[in-house]
Amino acid sequence: MASLCFARVWKWPLQLLLCVCAAEVARGQVRYSVPEEMATGSFVGNIVQDLGLDVKRLKSGRARIFTEDSREYIGLNSDKGTLVVKERIDREELCAQVSPCSLQFQIILENPMELHRVVVEIFDINDNAPAFARKEMRFEISELAVPGARFSLDSAKDPDVGVNTLQTYALHPSDHFKLKILSRLDGTKYVEMILQTALDREQQEEHRLILTAYDGGSPRKSGTVKINIAVLDANDNTPVFSQDLYKTSLPENSLRGTVVLTVTATDADKGTNGEVTYSFSHSTGSVTDLFDINPNTGAITANGLIDFEKAKQYEINVEATDKGGLTDTSKVLIDVIDMNDNPPVITIMSFSNPIPEDSAPETVIAMINIKDLDSGKNGQVRCSVNPDPPFRIKSSSSNFYSLITGQELDREKVPEYNITITATDEGSPPYSANKTVTLRIADINDNAPVFQLPSYTAYVLENNAPGVSIFSVTASDKDSGNNAHLSYFLEDKQRNGISASTYVSINAESGAIHAVRAFDYEQIKEFQIRVRAQDGGSPPLSSNVTVTIFIKDQNDNAPQILYPVQTGVSQVAEMVPRSADVGYLVTKVVAVDVDSGQNAWLSYKLLKATDRALFEVGSQNGEIRTIRQVTDKDAVKQRLTVVVEDNGQPSRSATVNVNVAVADSFPEVLSEFSDFAHDKDYNDNLTFYLVLALAVVSFLFILSIIAIVSVKCYRWRRDRLFYKSSANLPVIPYYPPLYADSTGTGTLQRVYNYEVCRTTDSRKSDMKYIRPCSQSVISLDASGTQTLPHVQEKGTNEDSDDQVSFGVLMPVE
Repeated sequence: MASLCFARVWKWPLQLLLCVCAAEVARGQVRYSVPEEMATGSFVGNIVQDLGLDVKRLKSGRARIFTEDSREYIGLNSDKGTLVVKERIDREELCAQVSPCSLQFQIILENPMELHRVVVEIFDINDNAPAFARKEMRFEISELAVPGARFSLDSAKDPDVGVNTLQTYALHPSDHFKLKILSRLDGTKYVEMILQTALDREQQEEHRLILTAYDGGSPRKSGTVKINIAVLDANDNTPVFSQDLYKTSLPENSLRGTVVLTVTATDADKGTNGEVTYSFSHSTGSVTDLFDINPNTGAITANGLIDFEKAKQYEINVEATDKGGLTDTSKVLIDVIDMNDNPPVITIMSFSNPIPEDSAPETVIAMINIKDLDSGKNGQVRCSVNPDPPFRIKSSSSNFYSLITGQELDREKVPEYNITITATDEGSPPYSANKTVTLRIADINDNAPVFQLPSYTAYVLENNAPGVSIFSVTASDKDSGNNAHLSYFLEDKQRNGISASTYVSINAESGAIHAVRAFDYEQIKEFQIRVRAQDGGSPPLSSNVTVTIFIKDQNDNAPQILYPVQTGVSQVAEMVPRSADVGYLVTKVVAVDVDSGQNAWLSYKLLKATDRALFEVGSQNGEIRTIRQVTDKDAVKQRLTVVVEDNGQPSRSATVNVNVAVADSFPEVLSEFSDFAHDKDYNDNLTFYLVLALAVVSFLFILSIIAIVSVKCYRWRRDRLFYKSSANLPVIPYYPPLYADSTGTGTLQRVYNYEVCRTTDSRKSDMKYIRPCSQSVISLDASGTQTLPHVQEKGTNEDSDDQVSFGVLMPVE
């Protein structure tokens, strides 16, 4: 509990000591008392002290005053935390005759929102003198009027209240008349002039009196009116109303001409002296604009708009006057019945816009004042809000409501709300009012970037230029502003000990992926990288995606011949018996291409031949076959040149020379194939053959030594010969391994088995080739010729110490 009191001295003839006190502060309410007519800027109260606040809270909360009628008599000094008079306060203008008179307003604080009610009671000071409606009153009184006759006088009006209002009257001179102050049933006072002694028109035809009204202030104030009395003859009875006070009720908005009440008065006189006319008293004031009275019947009718909100009750003074000028007065009280003719009025006192989407439920968005000028049920208001949810209305006090969040908000679902506040009264029929406010939801960084696909696949042609754009990834973020500004980063993933950044780079703004170097399909066919998209929020959110990059092959490698092997030491000849039929398989050209796909699809063509009518080459499998029957006229020595081309654009090719011996016996072959090594004719004489035989024997001896050493070395090098490769070409002795491209369709489609047998036994042949058909192979060198024994298709060598088998996939049509 807190209180505040101060005294102020007013310089009037008598000093007036006024005390301004702050009443009990409870539940956010404080009460002060001040006199009216205080100067602007006068101190009212210390609101900071009385509410237990501090000046900093007033400033941070942007404290302000809210009044329902938008007129501020009291101002708030936020720097000092005091209330001061902002506008001249006239109690009579503000409250009329209502007492006590008070101002009510709200002090609103924000962050958080607070509402404090302040009541300032306005004390009346004696600043108004009593006043009469007329400057002069005139009476015509019959000389037959007996002492005790009453004459109703106009009442003075003093807008002050309490002791400062009208208290008494005085009449001067008082030779024939005296005053009598009377009270009605409702407590109001009126004055009558009573005749004390009979009047004599012959002695004095007219009397002039002064009526003075005094209030009870200090010093007293007064007002006067002149009373002129004309003395008449004969009429010695006054009209008399049937009631001193008439009461009735009237619904507001009644139509013009509606009969409100009929007053009646009677006069005991006869004839014209007993005829009574009715009229409104001049003291009634502006009420006569709303009502009419029939002077003959006394019927009072509505003549204007009756509005309960402007006046709840009307007071009318009615006079009844006879022909002799005698009068009687009565009062009519008309209670106005309220009708539901006013819709609620919605006022937004405070509105927080925008609010963050992570605002907790029950967050106050707006403070609302709803007022209905009607009374009773017509003024009782129900408030609702749409949409509901996520918002709802909470009543904080009478006529004051809070708009609060009912659940969590999500800007990505609804970025903006048009909130309609509806107020409906309980009248019949009910009136309602709507007010729509637009609330924006402020974004927070609550959504991570999302890529369009869970993973990406990109392709780049090998031998690309460094810096070429490979692919572009795109992510989206449901947030807005900086929270949705995305940057792309390459995660430094290792591949075979090499960082991903050595392969590619990424544009941080666009997500475009660029090659850092040229790729070689034969070295790397694919690799994966991880791209991270990160937004600009605080803290930032990110997500990752995997991009698989495939290297596309180019035709940058020419075919390579695996068989027959081309060496500079010796030449191998394939032997064809003269009894060979059409389609006899002479040999097979085996080639590979380290490229893939159609770049590795090989085709074989016969480029040159000693006899093109004797042999042909399979275009798909490289098989050399006879195309006709071999005859005795065919030359023993045949040389074929085969070209191997791939299917690339442009295509690449390689050539190989194949020597073929057409003979049934080795001597015949040896005599003819000596030209393969020397390319010239030798003299067929005995001396030459002896020398040649000696050379052959020597060559066979040396070859046997080499074969023994080769067998020993072969076992040691076997793994390397079959599994290791140099550059892009597998090292395979004479015959290739199974070869196929990445699509599963290679150039070799049929399996041929070849067996190579080596032995150190001098009694056996040192080399055997086992083929599907019976064949013989001649190995020639520059020093001489050695014949290898013919081996049948299913022959085996039980004495061989070491044997190796090769399986080669050959393409056939």
